[in-house]
Amino acid sequence: MPIKLENVGIAVRDLEATIAFFTDLGLEVVGRDTVSGEWTDTAVGLDGNHAKIAMLRTPDGHGVLELFEYLHPDALETEPTLPNEIGMHRVAFSVDDIDDALAIAAKHGCHPLRGVATYEDIYKLTYVRGPSGILVMLAQALTKA
Repeated sequence: MPIKLENVGIAVRDLEATIAFFTDLGLEVVGRDTVSGEWTDTAVGLDGNHAKIAMLRTPDGHGVLELFEYLHPDALETEPTLPNEIGMHRVAFSVDDIDDALAIAAKHGCHPLRGVATYEDIYKLTYVRGPSGILVMLAQALTKA
């Protein structure tokens, strides 16, 4: 059976702020909608499901995020995910210039959890805490001299 990853869905507390963060990093909004009704109740498993959604695509056309802000039922606040917790972990992006990406993230109040690391002269990488507590990994490939 062939299988293809369609998107990664992330519930957020502020859809507009989250869209601004990811579009500033270079993703493109490719669709927006407000969804509700029996089909969403069935698909998601929540009665009275009503949400604003946005689909964002990476510039290479391969990665898609589905962001959704619940209007009903009320969104449940949880503690931000820690890097070592079991479950949905993070979303990762390759960037051409990690310093530029971090400057963009900083404009949104998002900073590295600890700093920028270098992995075996192959990558510079870091985790930032994005909007709604989303863990976002940024990685820049390094060319060997």
